[in-house]
Amino acid sequence: MGKHKHVVVIYPHPDDESFGAAGTISQYRKQGVPVTYLCGTLGEMGRNMGNPPIANRETLPQIRREELLEAAKVLDMEVEMLGFRDKTLEFEDLTTVATHLKEYLDQIKPSLVITHYPDYAVHPDHNALGAAAIEAVRMMDKSERPVVWAQAISRNFEDVLGSPDVKNDVRAEIDTKLKAIYAHKTQAAGVLSQFMQPGFSEEEFKKEVANNFSTEQFYVWKYND
Repeated sequence: MGKHKHVVVIYPHPDDESFGAAGTISQYRKQGVPVTYLCGTLGEMGRNMGNPPIANRETLPQIRREELLEAAKVLDMEVEMLGFRDKTLEFEDLTTVATHLKEYLDQIKPSLVITHYPDYAVHPDHNALGAAAIEAVRMMDKSERPVVWAQAISRNFEDVLGSPDVKNDVRAEIDTKLKAIYAHKTQAAGVLSQFMQPGFSEEEFKKEVANNFSTEQFYVWKYND
């Protein structure tokens, strides 16, 4: 993982940080490295409302905000909410979003930025904010650019991109990661239900979930200028 002075995580939704990088975040916090999450939206257009439902279309933004703050407590990280609207990031001007992100990066001065890999992150918001984060770092003076880890999550990403540069084993942090995931009550049940197989006991289900979230992988973004 290397030594870093400050890590900035840039994803578009509450829960992206927990599903995608909670183990890595936890590892850095154990080392005493500050972590700041720049969260693009409140996920207010999400379809999951909890199982059983605990939100509706009107209350979902505030509930997801509270869930994010609870997950941030679990992960012991700072959170900045960027205020973009869910499911619209792909329509925002790339340079405008990148400039906004760069203002945070210039202030925080991270040595590592974690974001989504554009075109290989499934959701349009993931792809768009990942591209903006990478552009924000490109806009910085070369001598001040942090390392960028880009996370690809599409099914075919390894076929196209090859093996990830960073394969982070987070089994030692899996309890913290799952606690952070479950802090997102509206989202956790819907996402994790895919791991429940017929006849599974609760213990078998938890083991299956842990197995599927025990590795976090990233590509080191290479700038050509």
